[in-house]
Amino acid sequence: MGERLSPRGVFDTHAHYTDERFAAEFEGGADAAIRECFTDGMAGILNVGTNLENSRRAVMQAKNYPLMYAAVGIHPSDIGMSGGFDEEMSALSALLSGREEDGIVALGEIGLDYHWQPYDKELQAKYLDAQLSLAREMDIPVIIHDREAHGDCFEAVLRHPGVRGVFHSYSGSAEMALELCRRGFYISFSGTVTFKNARHVRSVVEEVPRDRILVETDCPYLTPEPYRGRLNYSAYAAYTAAAVGAVLDIGAGEAAALTAENARRLFGLPSAGV
Repeated sequence: MGERLSPRGVFDTHAHYTDERFAAEFEGGADAAIRECFTDGMAGILNVGTNLENSRRAVMQAKNYPLMYAAVGIHPSDIGMSGGFDEEMSALSALLSGREEDGIVALGEIGLDYHWQPYDKELQAKYLDAQLSLAREMDIPVIIHDREAHGDCFEAVLRHPGVRGVFHSYSGSAEMALELCRRGFYISFSGTVTFKNARHVRSVVEEVPRDRILVETDCPYLTPEPYRGRLNYSAYAAYTAAAVGAVLDIGAGEAAALTAENARRLFGLPSAGV
């Protein structure tokens, strides 16, 4: 396996440190994992919520670390966990109203998921449209979850011109990625880009403008090679950055710096030189 890659300078734009797996599988729990990452020099971590309850916890976790930020939103698989549509959207709007003092830099994770049966397309679309409208109203970027729903996710974005954000753990076509970039979106790549059979994902990396590429872990899931099968955490984003760099024919450090600066630009954070 060789010497482990350093995560210094890497910005993990999609992590879930409220997930119970950290308490069960990482010695010392989520806080130990986060502290290790920042001790090793990571540039930033975006802690992403998927429902109202864990969004609030993501905010509280992020407040403990100067370079950790939060995203809040309602994932298509978590719809209705805290009440009906009106109740959840009102609570989300209230949560976002304190975004500046709470370190909330994005609305997400939101989107469409047609993988897990049964699913309600109309209800998912209703929540997605409402959250995209809220993002435009509050001028905050979104984090889009698109699982086996490429066409409908793209159409949703078209219904909300002016909304910007990122399609996380991207798995769509290069053509769609380029059109999304033209509409103000960024494309984020997870540990899947390191998988041997991920030729399609790497081909998309080749096509996306360099100033629109982000890297992420989606931890504790989607662990990159050579640690695939283990619990994922933000330090392993170094392997995703290195894989992206290999596709772009640049070094791992340059890829880390490039994608970190892209993340700061999207989420309205100070540049590394400031």
